[in-house]
Amino acid sequence: MMFEAVPQSMSFARPLALRSGASIADYTLAYETYGTLNADRSNAVLICHALNADHHVAGSYAGKPKSEGWWDNMIGPGKPVDTDRFFVIGVNNLGSCFGSTGPMHVDPTTGRVYGADFPVVTVEDWVDAQAVLLEALGIQTLAAVMGGSLGGMQALSWTLQYPDRVRHAVVVASAPNLTAENIAFNEVARRAIVTDPDFHGGHFYEHGVVPKRGLRIARMIGHITYLSDDVMNEKFGRMLRSMTEGEAAGPNYRYSTQQVEFQIESYLRYQGDKFAEYFDANTYLLITRALDYFDPARAHGGNLTEALAKATAKFLLVSFSTDWRFSPARSREIVKALLDNRRSVSYAEIDAPHGHDAFLLDDARYFGVVRSFFDRIALGNEGGRA
Repeated sequence: MMFEAVPQSMSFARPLALRSGASIADYTLAYETYGTLNADRSNAVLICHALNADHHVAGSYAGKPKSEGWWDNMIGPGKPVDTDRFFVIGVNNLGSCFGSTGPMHVDPTTGRVYGADFPVVTVEDWVDAQAVLLEALGIQTLAAVMGGSLGGMQALSWTLQYPDRVRHAVVVASAPNLTAENIAFNEVARRAIVTDPDFHGGHFYEHGVVPKRGLRIARMIGHITYLSDDVMNEKFGRMLRSMTEGEAAGPNYRYSTQQVEFQIESYLRYQGDKFAEYFDANTYLLITRALDYFDPARAHGGNLTEALAKATAKFLLVSFSTDWRFSPARSREIVKALLDNRRSVSYAEIDAPHGHDAFLLDDARYFGVVRSFFDRIALGNEGGRA
């Protein structure tokens, strides 16, 4: 059952200190809420978003068909994260291009669009900003914080930055840091953007252009890493655009080095074209850098067990067998570090063919695990044990 979502925003004059040493003042955070906050304000659940998502987590906008939130299959009345029981909050991160203050906005200190001068932000900075918003909403303690991929990193960071304010954490298809391979993919995508002639050092707004060529390539690279080899082969195989299933290129087939020939090429170009129409290039650079920088163990000599000693929340971690970008082994690193600290941890490794994108898709086993965990949280809110 679809319900109506209402976008909201809140502005903050007080400067937010960032990990880079810079600060940002007079910033705005876009957010949405679903469900009802209970009398003792104990049923709030924060949802953290991944790279190209936003605060529109669930529901749809009135009068706008196909405007469902990006995790609408997970969140809503009667769904695994049940908005009849929980007050769910989605927040758009600082530096994004979907309503919160970002590179496309005017810097109040200069009167010019931030562009490439927008300060570097980290996962920890996003968590700090979310904490400020929750305080303004009168929410001191979260029943749970939840996220997938980059959102999972934020959920993990919440338990370390504000351990007394989080009772449960759900970390899906995530990792304690990026591997060198992941950083390499991000860097190739960034180079595609910054070497686009329309990038203009990040100040392309002043020139009335958008570095669409770079954005297209960045999205194509990213999309390849989100899908598993099995899914790509099942969906596209080696099918040519001009062929139907079962046909083969005949002896008179016209080969080309320039044209789109294979169906997978057509699909990736479509995804790239679509992405370049709505996503901001500077935002892409900021968010992928935040991904690269996240590493709570760095301050502990690389010892993840020491890093997670601060966490007191009860955890659920979920990974997917064919997710090679955030592999199950990375989730198991977090599980081990939490168990080493004698923390309460539930872990599910779902055998699913969809690669990294599996955390956004319907899967009865996955949804069942999440539903069961939130049922226990709800029971705790009602005076039971969770």
